[in-house]
Parts: sequence; C-alpha cells; structure tokens
Amino acid sequence: MTDPVRVRPLADGDWDAVAALERDAYTGLGLSEGRAALQSRAAVSPDTCFVVDVGARTAGYVLALPYAPHRYPDLARPEGPPGEPSAFPPGNLHLHDIVVAPGLRRRGLARHLLHHLTGTARARGDQRISLVAVGGTERFWSARGFVPEPGVVPGDAYGGGAVYMSKPVAAAPRARARPSLSPPEPTLREVS
Repeated sequence: MTDPVRVRPLADGDWDAVAALERDAYTGLGLSEGRAALQSRAAVSPDTCFVVDVGARTAGYVLALPYAPHRYPDLARPEGPPGEPSAFPPGNLHLHDIVVAPGLRRRGLARHLLHHLTGTARARGDQRISLVAVGGTERFWSARGFVPEPGVVPGDAYGGGAVYMSKPVAAAPRARARPSLSPPEPTLREVS
C-alpha cells in the first residue's frame, strides 16, 4: 500500500521538520540559513510556500517569494520585518528553496512541489519563476525548463558555481473540447 502524497500550505507546526530538512540539505554546501531566516522568507509570501506530505510525514518543502527579475535573497540577512509583505510586485516568483528528504528522493515529490508552485505562480499572474541553482544542480533545473541567465552572478554567498536561472510560466492549458454525443449536423452534400 502506498502512502498518499499531498502538497499543502506550510503551517507553523511544520518548522521543526522544514528546518531539519534545510540543515541536512545545505550544511554540507555551507549554505544553511537556519530557521529564523527561513521563517522570515516564508512570512513575506506565505501563499507561495508549501510542504509535501507522504502519509503523515513531512517529506519536503518549497519556499518561494516575489523578487524582481535578476534579484535573489541575501543569504546573510533575513527578509524584512515579520509579516511585512514583499516590496516586489507579482511578475517574478523566486524559488528560494526546494528540498525533499533524502530517503524519499526520486519518487516525483519535487515534481509535485514544482507543479504546485507553477500553478500558484500562474494564478498570481507571475510571468517567470527564477532560482539560483547551487551545488551542481544546474543540469537538474535545465531538464525542468529553466535556463541560465548570463551576467547574473549570485556571488560567493551561494557557493562556487551557483547559477541564476529562470523559466516562463506557461499559460494554463486549454480544456479540450469534448466530443459531442449527438450525431453531427448533416452537410449540404448529405441532405441532397
């Protein structure tokens, strides 16, 4: 039996799990920000931060917030005061963090989170999603439609080889016309 997978908004009770996932994913790269910085980023845009559950377990999370194109969070500083909305209008949603627990990777959970985030960006009216690929993940993000943006260099704060990337938010797919259950109208030739 497979446990159900569910993406939901990040809640106050999720922070212990989120902080542990972030620490485990980024400490080895020297990029762990800690709980307070993560909470400051989520407070700016709570409607764009989610967790993915597998059964009762928090298996991963995504933190995203509005940022102007070619801009990204300063890892050395938290965002503005708690509860203060982002200074950046909709248009570009910056995917700051996406992490899946090591034992649950390669099961499509990151895809679930990214799909949910893309739908959220579309509903908000964002035209692009940006991110900074760290730790050699540029290829992973390229396979998901993100392209490097030359000239945008995240600097040493994001580690050597960090790459700023973005992709357009595609328009919502159109619903296909359902085939009619009634017979087609006769053409002129069939009436004769």
